Amino acid sequence: METKKEIKILIWIGLIFGAAFFLPIESARFMTAIDATLDLVKWYAREHVILCLLPAFFIAGVISIFVSQGSVLKYFGANAKKWLAYSVAAVSGTILAVCSCTILPLFSSIHKRGAGLGPAVAFLYSGPAINILAIILTARILGFEMGVARVIGAVSFSVIIGGLMSLIYRKEEKVKREEQMHITPPPEKRPMWQTSFHFFILILILVFANWGAPSAGDTSSTWYYLWFYKWQITSFFGLGLVFSLIYILKIKWQWVLAAVLATGLAAFLSYTFIEDAKIAPLVPVLVGIAGLSIITLLDKRDPDNKEWTLASWGFAKQILPLLLIGVITAGFLLGSTHDGQTIAGVIPNEWISNLVGGNSIFSNFFASIVGAFMYFATLTEVPILQGLIAAGMGKGPALALLLAGPSLSLPNMLVIRGVMGTQKTIVYIVLVVIMATISGLIYGGLF
Repeated sequence: METKKEIKILIWIGLIFGAAFFLPIESARFMTAIDATLDLVKWYAREHVILCLLPAFFIAGVISIFVSQGSVLKYFGANAKKWLAYSVAAVSGTILAVCSCTILPLFSSIHKRGAGLGPAVAFLYSGPAINILAIILTARILGFEMGVARVIGAVSFSVIIGGLMSLIYRKEEKVKREEQMHITPPPEKRPMWQTSFHFFILILILVFANWGAPSAGDTSSTWYYLWFYKWQITSFFGLGLVFSLIYILKIKWQWVLAAVLATGLAAFLSYTFIEDAKIAPLVPVLVGIAGLSIITLLDKRDPDNKEWTLASWGFAKQILPLLLIGVITAGFLLGSTHDGQTIAGVIPNEWISNLVGGNSIFSNFFASIVGAFMYFATLTEVPILQGLIAAGMGKGPALALLLAGPSLSLPNMLVIRGVMGTQKTIVYIVLVVIMATISGLIYGGLF
Protein backbone atom coordinates (compact mmCIF):
# COMPACT_ATOMS: atom_id res chain seq x y z
CA MET A 1 0.00 0.00 0.00
CA GLU A 2 2.81 2.34 0.95
CA THR A 3 4.67 1.46 -2.24
CA LYS A 4 1.65 2.43 -4.41
CA LYS A 5 1.40 5.76 -2.62
CA GLU A 6 5.08 6.49 -3.22
CA ILE A 7 4.75 5.49 -6.90
CA LYS A 8 1.82 7.93 -7.29
CA ILE A 9 3.90 10.71 -5.75
CA LEU A 10 6.78 9.87 -8.10
CA ILE A 11 4.47 9.92 -11.13
CA TRP A 12 3.06 13.33 -10.15
CA ILE A 13 6.57 14.71 -9.64
CA GLY A 14 7.57 13.34 -13.05
CA LEU A 15 4.55 14.84 -14.77
CA ILE A 16 5.07 18.26 -13.21
CA PHE A 17 8.79 18.18 -14.03
CA GLY A 18 8.06 17.11 -17.60
CA ALA A 19 5.53 19.92 -18.05
CA ALA A 20 8.08 22.44 -16.72
CA PHE A 21 10.93 20.99 -18.82
CA PHE A 22 9.00 21.15 -22.10
CA LEU A 23 7.14 24.39 -21.34
CA PRO A 24 6.74 25.99 -24.81
CA ILE A 25 7.60 29.55 -23.79
CA GLU A 26 9.21 30.11 -27.20
CA SER A 27 5.80 29.65 -28.84
CA ALA A 28 4.05 32.96 -29.57
CA ARG A 29 0.65 31.21 -29.48
CA PHE A 30 1.34 29.79 -26.02
CA MET A 31 2.52 33.12 -24.60
CA THR A 32 -0.50 34.90 -26.12
CA ALA A 33 -2.76 32.32 -24.45
CA ILE A 34 -1.02 33.05 -21.12
CA ASP A 35 -1.69 36.76 -21.65
CA ALA A 36 -5.33 35.97 -22.49
CA THR A 37 -5.68 33.88 -19.34
CA LEU A 38 -4.30 36.59 -17.07
CA ASP A 39 -6.35 39.26 -18.87
CA LEU A 40 -9.59 37.28 -18.46
CA VAL A 41 -8.89 36.55 -14.79
CA LYS A 42 -8.16 40.24 -14.10
CA TRP A 43 -11.23 41.41 -16.02
CA TYR A 44 -13.42 38.80 -14.34
CA ALA A 45 -12.22 39.90 -10.89
CA ARG A 46 -12.80 43.59 -11.65
CA GLU A 47 -16.04 43.42 -13.60
CA HIS A 48 -17.84 40.39 -12.27
CA VAL A 49 -16.98 39.25 -8.76
CA ILE A 50 -17.79 42.37 -6.72
CA LEU A 51 -20.81 43.61 -8.69
CA CYS A 52 -22.34 40.27 -9.70
CA LEU A 53 -21.25 37.33 -7.60
CA LEU A 54 -21.09 38.89 -4.13
CA PRO A 55 -24.66 40.28 -4.34
CA ALA A 56 -25.78 36.95 -5.84
CA PHE A 57 -24.34 35.08 -2.85
CA PHE A 58 -26.39 37.25 -0.49
CA ILE A 59 -29.52 36.69 -2.61
CA ALA A 60 -28.88 32.95 -2.46
CA GLY A 61 -28.48 33.31 1.30
CA VAL A 62 -31.91 34.97 1.46
CA ILE A 63 -33.45 31.96 -0.30
CA SER A 64 -31.55 29.59 1.96
CA ILE A 65 -32.43 31.26 5.27
CA PHE A 66 -35.39 33.64 4.93
CA VAL A 67 -37.47 32.00 2.21
CA SER A 68 -39.30 29.19 3.97
CA GLN A 69 -39.01 25.64 2.74
CA GLY A 70 -42.77 25.67 2.36
CA SER A 71 -42.57 28.47 -0.22
CA VAL A 72 -39.85 26.70 -2.22
CA LEU A 73 -41.82 23.44 -2.16
CA LYS A 74 -45.02 25.28 -3.13
CA TYR A 75 -43.53 26.78 -6.30
CA PHE A 76 -40.63 24.46 -7.18
CA GLY A 77 -41.08 21.28 -5.15
CA ALA A 78 -41.52 17.82 -6.65
CA ASN A 79 -45.22 17.93 -5.73
CA ALA A 80 -45.83 21.47 -7.02
CA LYS A 81 -48.24 21.94 -9.90
CA LYS A 82 -46.16 21.48 -13.05
CA TRP A 83 -47.63 24.46 -14.92
CA LEU A 84 -46.90 26.72 -11.95
CA ALA A 85 -43.40 25.40 -11.27
CA TYR A 86 -42.25 25.63 -14.88
CA SER A 87 -43.97 28.97 -15.49
CA VAL A 88 -42.23 30.57 -12.51
CA ALA A 89 -38.89 29.02 -13.47
CA ALA A 90 -39.19 29.91 -17.17
CA VAL A 91 -39.86 33.63 -16.63
CA SER A 92 -37.31 34.10 -13.83
CA GLY A 93 -34.73 35.36 -16.31
CA THR A 94 -36.82 38.44 -17.07
CA ILE A 95 -36.21 39.51 -13.47
CA LEU A 96 -32.66 38.24 -13.01
CA ALA A 97 -30.17 40.07 -15.24
CA VAL A 98 -27.51 37.46 -14.56
CA CYS A 99 -24.98 35.34 -16.43
CA SER A 100 -24.23 31.63 -16.31
CA CYS A 101 -22.09 32.02 -13.18
CA THR A 102 -24.22 34.46 -11.20
CA ILE A 103 -27.24 32.13 -11.41
CA LEU A 104 -25.31 29.31 -9.71
CA PRO A 105 -25.70 30.33 -6.05
CA LEU A 106 -29.42 30.91 -6.61
CA PHE A 107 -29.81 27.52 -8.30
CA SER A 108 -27.81 25.84 -5.55
CA SER A 109 -29.98 27.38 -2.84
CA ILE A 110 -33.36 26.35 -4.30
CA HIS A 111 -31.97 22.88 -5.09
CA LYS A 112 -30.91 22.44 -1.45
CA ARG A 113 -34.31 23.65 -0.25
CA GLY A 114 -36.05 20.78 -2.02
CA ALA A 115 -36.92 22.07 -5.49
CA GLY A 116 -37.80 19.37 -8.02
CA LEU A 117 -35.08 18.58 -10.55
CA GLY A 118 -37.15 19.74 -13.54
CA PRO A 119 -38.14 23.20 -12.19
CA ALA A 120 -34.65 23.71 -10.71
CA VAL A 121 -33.00 22.99 -14.08
CA ALA A 122 -35.54 25.20 -15.87
CA PHE A 123 -34.60 27.99 -13.44
CA LEU A 124 -30.88 27.28 -14.00
CA TYR A 125 -31.27 27.63 -17.77
CA SER A 126 -33.75 30.50 -17.87
CA GLY A 127 -31.91 32.80 -15.43
CA PRO A 128 -29.18 33.84 -17.91
CA ALA A 129 -30.97 32.85 -21.15
CA ILE A 130 -34.09 35.01 -20.79
CA ASN A 131 -32.25 38.07 -19.54
CA ILE A 132 -34.59 40.83 -20.76
CA LEU A 133 -31.73 43.30 -21.20
CA ALA A 134 -29.78 40.87 -23.38
CA ILE A 135 -32.84 40.09 -25.50
CA ILE A 136 -33.52 43.80 -26.14
CA LEU A 137 -29.86 44.30 -27.06
CA THR A 138 -30.00 41.26 -29.37
CA ALA A 139 -33.04 42.65 -31.22
CA ARG A 140 -31.47 46.10 -31.56
CA ILE A 141 -28.04 44.97 -32.80
CA LEU A 142 -28.56 41.57 -34.45
CA GLY A 143 -32.05 42.13 -35.81
CA PHE A 144 -35.63 41.87 -34.61
CA GLU A 145 -36.09 38.29 -35.86
CA MET A 146 -32.98 37.15 -33.95
CA GLY A 147 -34.35 38.74 -30.75
CA VAL A 148 -37.73 37.01 -31.21
CA ALA A 149 -36.04 33.68 -31.99
CA ARG A 150 -33.95 34.02 -28.83
CA VAL A 151 -37.05 34.62 -26.69
CA ILE A 152 -38.96 31.68 -28.17
CA GLY A 153 -35.95 29.39 -28.01
CA ALA A 154 -34.96 30.32 -24.45
CA VAL A 155 -38.47 29.99 -22.95
CA SER A 156 -39.16 26.69 -24.69
CA PHE A 157 -35.67 25.38 -23.87
CA SER A 158 -36.08 25.98 -20.15
CA VAL A 159 -39.39 24.09 -20.02
CA ILE A 160 -38.38 21.26 -22.37
CA ILE A 161 -34.95 20.66 -20.83
CA GLY A 162 -36.40 20.79 -17.32
CA GLY A 163 -39.16 18.39 -18.35
CA LEU A 164 -36.71 15.98 -19.99
CA MET A 165 -34.42 16.01 -16.94
CA SER A 166 -37.44 15.25 -14.73
CA LEU A 167 -38.47 12.43 -17.08
CA ILE A 168 -35.00 10.89 -17.32
CA TYR A 169 -34.63 10.88 -13.53
CA ARG A 170 -38.29 10.15 -12.80
CA LYS A 171 -37.46 7.40 -10.29
CA GLU A 172 -35.46 9.81 -8.16
CA GLU A 173 -38.18 12.43 -8.51
CA LYS A 174 -40.80 9.91 -7.42
CA VAL A 175 -38.83 9.21 -4.25
CA LYS A 176 -38.47 12.96 -3.65
CA ARG A 177 -42.23 13.47 -4.12
CA GLU A 178 -42.98 10.76 -1.58
CA GLU A 179 -40.53 12.26 0.90
CA GLN A 180 -41.93 15.76 0.48
CA MET A 181 -45.50 14.57 1.02
CA HIS A 182 -44.57 13.91 4.66
CA ILE A 183 -42.81 17.24 5.20
CA THR A 184 -44.69 19.71 7.37
CA PRO A 185 -43.00 23.08 6.81
CA PRO A 186 -42.70 25.29 9.90
CA PRO A 187 -44.90 28.41 9.99
CA GLU A 188 -43.67 31.56 8.28
CA LYS A 189 -41.48 33.62 10.61
CA ARG A 190 -42.57 36.91 9.04
CA PRO A 191 -45.23 38.00 6.52
CA MET A 192 -44.49 36.93 2.96
CA TRP A 193 -44.50 40.52 1.71
CA GLN A 194 -41.58 41.36 3.99
CA THR A 195 -39.44 38.49 2.75
CA SER A 196 -40.41 39.30 -0.84
CA PHE A 197 -39.50 42.97 -0.36
CA HIS A 198 -36.10 42.07 1.08
CA PHE A 199 -35.47 39.58 -1.75
CA PHE A 200 -36.51 41.82 -4.63
CA ILE A 201 -34.71 44.90 -3.32
CA LEU A 202 -31.49 42.87 -3.50
CA ILE A 203 -32.44 41.73 -7.02
CA LEU A 204 -32.98 45.34 -8.14
CA ILE A 205 -29.61 46.37 -6.68
CA LEU A 206 -27.98 43.51 -8.59
CA VAL A 207 -29.76 44.42 -11.86
CA PHE A 208 -28.99 48.14 -11.89
CA ALA A 209 -25.45 47.83 -10.55
CA ASN A 210 -24.75 45.71 -13.63
CA TRP A 211 -26.79 47.67 -16.18
CA GLY A 212 -24.89 47.46 -19.46
CA ALA A 213 -23.69 50.42 -21.49
CA PRO A 214 -25.83 51.39 -24.52
CA SER A 215 -24.67 50.78 -28.07
CA ALA A 216 -22.20 53.26 -29.55
CA GLY A 217 -23.79 56.56 -30.52
CA ASP A 218 -26.89 56.05 -28.36
CA THR A 219 -27.27 59.13 -26.17
CA SER A 220 -31.02 59.63 -26.00
CA SER A 221 -32.79 56.31 -25.42
CA THR A 222 -34.31 55.14 -22.14
CA TRP A 223 -31.57 52.50 -22.03
CA TYR A 224 -28.93 55.25 -22.13
CA TYR A 225 -30.50 57.28 -19.32
CA LEU A 226 -30.91 54.20 -17.12
CA TRP A 227 -27.22 53.43 -17.68
CA PHE A 228 -26.12 57.05 -17.16
CA TYR A 229 -27.96 57.26 -13.84
CA LYS A 230 -27.51 53.62 -12.84
CA TRP A 231 -25.57 54.37 -9.66
CA GLN A 232 -28.14 56.91 -8.50
CA ILE A 233 -30.85 54.30 -9.15
CA THR A 234 -28.80 51.64 -7.37
CA SER A 235 -28.36 54.01 -4.41
CA PHE A 236 -32.12 54.57 -4.29
CA PHE A 237 -32.70 50.83 -4.00
CA GLY A 238 -29.88 50.77 -1.46
CA LEU A 239 -32.10 52.98 0.72
CA GLY A 240 -34.76 50.30 0.34
CA LEU A 241 -32.26 47.79 1.69
CA VAL A 242 -31.59 50.11 4.64
CA PHE A 243 -35.33 50.16 5.36
CA SER A 244 -35.44 46.37 5.09
CA LEU A 245 -32.49 45.85 7.44
CA ILE A 246 -34.01 48.09 10.12
CA TYR A 247 -37.73 47.39 9.78
CA ILE A 248 -37.82 43.78 8.56
CA LEU A 249 -34.63 42.21 9.93
CA LYS A 250 -34.75 44.37 13.09
CA ILE A 251 -31.03 45.21 13.05
CA LYS A 252 -30.09 48.19 15.27
CA TRP A 253 -30.54 51.38 13.29
CA GLN A 254 -27.27 52.78 14.69
CA TRP A 255 -25.34 49.89 13.13
CA VAL A 256 -27.11 50.26 9.80
CA LEU A 257 -26.46 54.01 9.81
CA ALA A 258 -22.76 53.40 10.52
CA ALA A 259 -22.57 51.01 7.52
CA VAL A 260 -24.36 53.57 5.32
CA LEU A 261 -21.97 56.36 6.37
CA ALA A 262 -18.94 54.14 5.75
CA THR A 263 -20.27 53.30 2.29
CA GLY A 264 -20.97 56.97 1.53
CA LEU A 265 -17.49 57.99 2.69
CA ALA A 266 -15.94 55.25 0.55
CA ALA A 267 -17.90 56.51 -2.46
CA PHE A 268 -16.73 60.10 -1.88
CA LEU A 269 -13.09 59.11 -1.47
CA SER A 270 -13.04 56.68 -4.38
CA TYR A 271 -14.60 59.13 -6.84
CA THR A 272 -12.23 61.84 -5.57
CA PHE A 273 -8.96 59.91 -5.79
CA ILE A 274 -9.59 57.08 -8.28
CA GLU A 275 -9.60 58.27 -11.88
CA ASP A 276 -10.67 54.97 -13.42
CA ALA A 277 -14.47 55.23 -13.77
CA LYS A 278 -14.82 51.45 -13.75
CA ILE A 279 -12.83 50.89 -10.56
CA ALA A 280 -14.23 53.80 -8.50
CA PRO A 281 -17.72 52.27 -7.93
CA LEU A 282 -16.23 48.97 -6.76
CA VAL A 283 -14.82 50.50 -3.57
CA PRO A 284 -18.14 51.66 -2.03
CA VAL A 285 -19.85 48.45 -3.17
CA LEU A 286 -17.16 46.38 -1.44
CA VAL A 287 -17.36 48.55 1.70
CA GLY A 288 -21.16 48.25 1.68
CA ILE A 289 -20.96 44.45 1.42
CA ALA A 290 -18.39 44.36 4.21
CA GLY A 291 -20.60 46.58 6.37
CA LEU A 292 -23.63 44.39 5.69
CA SER A 293 -21.63 41.31 6.64
CA ILE A 294 -20.37 42.82 9.89
CA ILE A 295 -23.71 44.13 11.18
CA THR A 296 -25.51 40.87 10.39
CA LEU A 297 -22.79 38.72 11.98
CA LEU A 298 -22.83 40.85 15.15
CA ASP A 299 -26.62 40.99 15.42
CA LYS A 300 -27.97 39.27 18.54
CA ARG A 301 -31.69 39.96 18.06
CA ASP A 302 -32.36 37.36 15.38
CA PRO A 303 -30.01 34.41 14.73
CA ASP A 304 -31.29 34.22 11.14
CA ASN A 305 -29.48 37.46 10.32
CA LYS A 306 -26.12 35.90 11.21
CA GLU A 307 -27.07 32.68 9.41
CA TRP A 308 -27.87 34.72 6.29
CA THR A 309 -24.28 35.95 5.99
CA LEU A 310 -22.84 32.56 6.96
CA ALA A 311 -24.98 30.88 4.28
CA SER A 312 -23.77 33.45 1.74
CA TRP A 313 -20.19 32.68 2.77
CA GLY A 314 -20.91 28.98 2.35
CA PHE A 315 -22.02 29.52 -1.25
CA ALA A 316 -18.92 31.64 -1.89
CA LYS A 317 -16.60 28.90 -0.58
CA GLN A 318 -18.33 26.29 -2.72
CA ILE A 319 -18.49 28.25 -5.96
CA LEU A 320 -15.58 30.71 -6.22
CA PRO A 321 -12.69 28.17 -6.39
CA LEU A 322 -14.43 26.22 -9.15
CA LEU A 323 -15.18 29.40 -11.07
CA LEU A 324 -11.53 30.43 -10.85
CA ILE A 325 -10.41 27.09 -12.31
CA GLY A 326 -12.99 27.41 -15.06
CA VAL A 327 -12.08 31.01 -15.95
CA ILE A 328 -8.37 30.13 -16.13
CA THR A 329 -9.07 27.13 -18.38
CA ALA A 330 -11.50 29.03 -20.62
CA GLY A 331 -9.07 31.94 -20.99
CA PHE A 332 -6.17 29.67 -21.92
CA LEU A 333 -8.14 27.64 -24.47
CA LEU A 334 -10.54 30.18 -25.97
CA GLY A 335 -8.92 33.51 -25.14
CA SER A 336 -10.28 36.72 -23.65
CA THR A 337 -12.89 38.90 -25.38
CA HIS A 338 -14.26 42.03 -23.71
CA ASP A 339 -14.48 45.81 -24.04
CA GLY A 340 -13.88 45.63 -27.79
CA GLN A 341 -10.58 43.76 -27.52
CA THR A 342 -9.78 40.13 -28.21
CA ILE A 343 -6.72 38.15 -27.11
CA ALA A 344 -6.53 34.72 -28.69
CA GLY A 345 -6.18 31.54 -26.66
CA VAL A 346 -4.42 28.35 -27.69
CA ILE A 347 -7.33 27.65 -30.06
CA PRO A 348 -7.11 30.35 -32.80
CA ASN A 349 -10.21 32.51 -33.24
CA GLU A 350 -9.90 32.12 -37.02
CA TRP A 351 -10.56 28.40 -36.67
CA ILE A 352 -13.82 29.11 -34.87
CA SER A 353 -14.91 31.72 -37.44
CA ASN A 354 -14.16 29.35 -40.34
CA LEU A 355 -16.04 26.46 -38.71
CA VAL A 356 -19.33 28.29 -38.08
CA GLY A 357 -20.10 29.58 -41.56
CA GLY A 358 -23.20 28.42 -43.46
CA ASN A 359 -25.98 26.41 -41.89
CA SER A 360 -24.76 22.83 -41.81
CA ILE A 361 -25.35 20.40 -38.97
CA PHE A 362 -21.66 20.60 -38.13
CA SER A 363 -21.50 24.41 -38.05
CA ASN A 364 -24.53 24.60 -35.74
CA PHE A 365 -23.22 21.79 -33.55
CA PHE A 366 -19.77 23.37 -33.35
CA ALA A 367 -21.28 26.77 -32.47
CA SER A 368 -23.30 25.11 -29.69
CA ILE A 369 -20.19 23.41 -28.30
CA VAL A 370 -18.13 26.62 -28.38
CA GLY A 371 -21.00 28.52 -26.76
CA ALA A 372 -21.37 25.87 -24.08
CA PHE A 373 -17.73 26.02 -23.02
CA MET A 374 -16.93 29.69 -23.59
CA TYR A 375 -17.62 32.18 -20.79
CA PHE A 376 -19.93 35.11 -21.57
CA ALA A 377 -20.54 37.83 -19.01
CA THR A 378 -24.00 39.41 -19.12
CA LEU A 379 -24.63 41.21 -22.46
CA THR A 380 -21.14 40.52 -23.88
CA GLU A 381 -22.39 37.71 -26.12
CA VAL A 382 -24.12 40.22 -28.44
CA PRO A 383 -21.07 42.29 -29.53
CA ILE A 384 -19.02 39.08 -29.73
CA LEU A 385 -21.60 37.57 -32.08
CA GLN A 386 -21.74 40.79 -34.05
CA GLY A 387 -18.03 40.40 -34.77
CA LEU A 388 -18.35 36.71 -35.63
CA ILE A 389 -21.25 37.37 -38.03
CA ALA A 390 -19.16 40.06 -39.71
CA ALA A 391 -16.39 37.44 -40.06
CA GLY A 392 -18.75 35.07 -41.88
CA MET A 393 -20.72 33.25 -39.18
CA GLY A 394 -24.11 31.95 -40.37
CA LYS A 395 -27.36 33.10 -38.74
CA GLY A 396 -28.24 29.56 -37.65
CA PRO A 397 -24.95 28.97 -35.79
CA ALA A 398 -25.28 32.49 -34.31
CA LEU A 399 -28.62 31.57 -32.72
CA ALA A 400 -27.22 28.20 -31.62
CA LEU A 401 -24.40 29.98 -29.81
CA LEU A 402 -26.86 32.48 -28.29
CA LEU A 403 -29.00 29.66 -26.88
CA ALA A 404 -26.12 27.55 -25.57
CA GLY A 405 -23.64 30.25 -24.55
CA PRO A 406 -25.20 32.48 -21.87
CA SER A 407 -26.59 29.51 -19.90
CA LEU A 408 -23.47 27.37 -19.95
CA SER A 409 -19.74 27.88 -19.54
CA LEU A 410 -16.84 25.79 -18.36
CA PRO A 411 -16.81 27.49 -14.92
CA ASN A 412 -20.59 27.01 -14.72
CA MET A 413 -20.30 23.28 -15.54
CA LEU A 414 -17.81 22.65 -12.75
CA VAL A 415 -20.13 24.17 -10.16
CA ILE A 416 -23.26 22.41 -11.50
CA ARG A 417 -21.38 19.12 -11.19
CA GLY A 418 -20.79 19.89 -7.52
CA VAL A 419 -24.53 20.49 -7.00
CA MET A 420 -26.18 17.82 -9.20
CA GLY A 421 -23.42 15.29 -9.75
CA THR A 422 -21.45 14.31 -12.85
CA GLN A 423 -24.12 12.28 -14.63
CA LYS A 424 -26.92 14.84 -14.38
CA THR A 425 -24.53 17.61 -15.42
CA ILE A 426 -23.48 15.72 -18.55
CA VAL A 427 -27.13 15.02 -19.44
CA TYR A 428 -27.99 18.70 -18.96
CA ILE A 429 -25.09 19.85 -21.17
CA VAL A 430 -25.96 17.33 -23.89
CA LEU A 431 -29.61 18.44 -23.91
CA VAL A 432 -28.66 22.12 -24.22
CA VAL A 433 -26.18 21.45 -27.03
CA ILE A 434 -28.58 19.20 -29.00
CA MET A 435 -31.51 21.62 -28.71
CA ALA A 436 -29.33 24.61 -29.60
CA THR A 437 -28.08 22.76 -32.67
CA ILE A 438 -31.60 21.88 -33.83
CA SER A 439 -32.84 25.44 -33.22
CA GLY A 440 -29.94 26.86 -35.20
CA LEU A 441 -30.67 24.55 -38.12
CA ILE A 442 -34.35 25.55 -38.18
CA TYR A 443 -33.64 29.27 -37.84
CA GLY A 444 -30.85 29.17 -40.44
CA GLY A 445 -33.20 27.39 -42.84
CA LEU A 446 -35.91 30.02 -42.38
CA PHE A 447 -33.70 33.12 -42.53
